Amino acid sequence: MVKKCFYSFLFLGLLFSCKDKEVKEVSQKVTSVKSYTYNELKPLLEKNDGKTYVVNFWATWCAPCVKELPAFEKLNQEYATKNVEVILVSLDFPKQIDKRLIPFINKNNLQSKVVLLNDVNEDVWIKAIDTTWSGALPATLIYNAKSRKFYEESFDYEKLETELQSVL
Repeated sequence: MVKKCFYSFLFLGLLFSCKDKEVKEVSQKVTSVKSYTYNELKPLLEKNDGKTYVVNFWATWCAPCVKELPAFEKLNQEYATKNVEVILVSLDFPKQIDKRLIPFINKNNLQSKVVLLNDVNEDVWIKAIDTTWSGALPATLIYNAKSRKFYEESFDYEKLETELQSVL
């Protein structure tokens, strides 16, 4: 009898823990992405609040961008308590937010802040973000109050962490 009750209790515990997990996963699904013009995005690229920001410009259609996203996600997780914030700025087409970007975010369980840059004046904002940027993706900006570095290249975690450390 005790053994039977133990297994029933264990089963109920597993059942409830699975249900909690399902509810948690459903509640974490992204349903919208904030869209910015360059003028609206600019304050996110110039904060002076004591944090270090890692801003990655990417798109779901960019294979090197997608390949490096796990490095940014790991950095976001590892440095969350160290006053570092990762922001993923999508350059996907605005018409594809619901059909491509949001499903991509949910499928890959992206935890970093994701925003969409929706501004057709790329000749203006590309050079405003960094004068050396050709507009190619992926591109990354790492900055804080003391330092600002721009990279037009792909990263693996080790290289990304090294570059972050050089700014910290």
